[in-house]
Amino acid sequence: QAQLVESGGGLVQPGGSLRLSCAASGFALDLYTIGWFRQAPGKGREGVACVSSEGGATYYSDSVKGRFTISRDDAKNIVYLQMNVLKPEDTARYYCAADLGATTQAVCQMFGPIDYWGHGTQVSVSS
Repeated sequence: QAQLVESGGGLVQPGGSLRLSCAASGFALDLYTIGWFRQAPGKGREGVACVSSEGGATYYSDSVKGRFTISRDDAKNIVYLQMNVLKPEDTARYYCAADLGATTQAVCQMFGPIDYWGHGTQVSVSS
């Protein structure tokens, strides 16, 4: 059964860092564009970082550019989201998603249906 499982969330103080992981099982990630999304209570889902199937292209939302870094290790079938200089407004549930054939912008901006979604991991930034 194909699935994505996120981990690494937690409570962190403003200015701190977290690294999220997204592990795939039941399918190989290497052909997929991968994205990290977040959703805060009462808000819509936002694509924050996406990486192309070969890692050559990335896309970041303006809200995280310069602070978050997406990377992938296809040998381990895992994608990471390094989050630095975290702010209270980064508090949300974070999801990873995988789509075959779409561009990074198309995935992050959800131009169409996405093949696989994880169930998310909670990130809370508070003092």
